[in-house]
Amino acid sequence: MPGGDDADDGPPLSAPTGITAQAGSATSVHVMWNRPTGTAPVAGYEVYRGSVRVRKLAADRHMVDVTGLRPTSRYVFTVRARGTDGDLGPAGRAVTVTTPAAVAQDRSAPTRPSGLRGRADGGRAVSLSWGKASDDRGVVSYDVYQGTTKIHSVTGKETRALLTGLRPGTAYSFTVRARDAADHVSPPSTAVRITTSGAKDKDVERGTAPGDFRVTARRSDGAYYLDLTWTPPRTGGEVPAYQVFLDGKQATTVMWGEDAPKDAAKYSFYIGEDAGDRHRVKIRAQLPDGTWGAFSVERAVTTHS
Repeated sequence: MPGGDDADDGPPLSAPTGITAQAGSATSVHVMWNRPTGTAPVAGYEVYRGSVRVRKLAADRHMVDVTGLRPTSRYVFTVRARGTDGDLGPAGRAVTVTTPAAVAQDRSAPTRPSGLRGRADGGRAVSLSWGKASDDRGVVSYDVYQGTTKIHSVTGKETRALLTGLRPGTAYSFTVRARDAADHVSPPSTAVRITTSGAKDKDVERGTAPGDFRVTARRSDGAYYLDLTWTPPRTGGEVPAYQVFLDGKQATTVMWGEDAPKDAAKYSFYIGEDAGDRHRVKIRAQLPDGTWGAFSVERAVTTHS
């Protein structure tokens, strides 16, 4: 009967969110993602390099190291969820990464990262920072471990990481290891033990908010524009997108992708032609796991004649 079977199909699979790819060495890339936001059950994930499936993983896996790659090569990765019926959902956003050059006669592992520090950023996030490791050829990436399990990776230029999706009121132990282009891994840093707060609300924590947020109104060709400036939150990676809220409602999403600013950001948009209008503006950043961070401070601005 028409439509008779569709009602039993359940909700469709949506795409995995928060996909990132970080070169771990000259021949490997660490791919991470978050589960789809929909309610459809997920049986597993498939990771693709271009159009080629390179890994097939269980539903509880949200990261993988893809090995056997070429140095100084550009790769595009996508991830798709697989339903309990075996069907695949849509691909998440494609992410591009370039592996570094191989280094000849690199026989030494990096030194261990020093001075690992951390703080609970509320009930669901932890911020880590550490001192740079040294290597005879250069550090390519840092791997973050929870106990003995690798849970995160950042570029060798970063010495901090933001870990989200944690449980309130839970004790964690973290270490960091440095990795060079030849896949040599340092000894682990000293462990830092952190207990998240007992807060059970789902609000994202303060450390994920953009900083130094400013708004000014500008008149040009008979119309008004709002000029926004801010400092990206330090997440241990690029922030690919921001949501802009105007007078309490989402006005637009600013997408940067690979060209995301690291130290200072700015954006302008049309607001109207009327002088004397007062507006409230705030923004929030997309985090590495695909969720949205805390809001910046809210600024008020008036379009003057």
